[in-house]
Amino acid sequence: MEILVTNDDGYTAKGIRVLTEIMSGFGHVTVIAPKRHQSGMSMAISIGMKPIAYKKVSHSDNVDIAYIDATPTSCVKFAFNTIYLNEKPDVVVSGINHGSNASSASCYSGTLGAVEEAALLGIPGIGVSLDTVNPDADFSAVRKYFPDIFRKLTESLPQKYGVYYNVNFPAIPAEEIRGIRAARQGKGTWIKEFVPWEPEKYCRFGMTPESFGVSRDIRKEDGEEIFMMTGQFSDSPDNPENADHRLVKSGYISISAHNIDTTDYEEVSRLEKLGFNINY
Repeated sequence: MEILVTNDDGYTAKGIRVLTEIMSGFGHVTVIAPKRHQSGMSMAISIGMKPIAYKKVSHSDNVDIAYIDATPTSCVKFAFNTIYLNEKPDVVVSGINHGSNASSASCYSGTLGAVEEAALLGIPGIGVSLDTVNPDADFSAVRKYFPDIFRKLTESLPQKYGVYYNVNFPAIPAEEIRGIRAARQGKGTWIKEFVPWEPEKYCRFGMTPESFGVSRDIRKEDGEEIFMMTGQFSDSPDNPENADHRLVKSGYISISAHNIDTTDYEEVSRLEKLGFNINY
């Protein structure tokens, strides 16, 4: 099996190192990951006149690692346009993300943006996340349970186009995991998202301004105030029992299926009934 691995935390993150080790048990692994943090990029691409640096980091019989200074989706595009020109990978796996990508976080996730790109290109994609931003997180649960999850998913892939998977692990030791559940995307929003620029709040998690390619000393124009984005998650009261973020909070591994086709077909039918199929 030929496996492309990427992430949004950067090629040096512990999560992608663990994922690469796990995936190397299934075949040859090519890692093309961002040079630095690219969290929250969704399917953003490094387009236009932006120069994109590429560097091969290491090579072995079973694992090749390189980075590009670009978004996770751009990493997948780069791999398909250079390394995989003649023969596509069997699967794209993204992660292990430091932080949950359940509920509304899935809408912003660079981790999932990469596997959305895979789905767009007709290749199975699986995003993997752990519900903690600790740079030295305990990935024992992922090591223990993800190989079987990966095996089951890849042995029974859907026939329809556009599906990709979002797997979220609770940040608890492997022996405390209560089980695995098929889940739906939970409902929720983020509040109090903008706070004054205080990068030290994130430095303790290993997320320094420099790791995002940003100077700690920001020059501002007269009258400017500098903010940073953070926020608190506000849960929706009408979430079902199988909402992914609630399952993770209860100690379960959640697996949800997404699709790049975001059409609301019921709403399309309603629009037709409202008379929007009109000829002039």
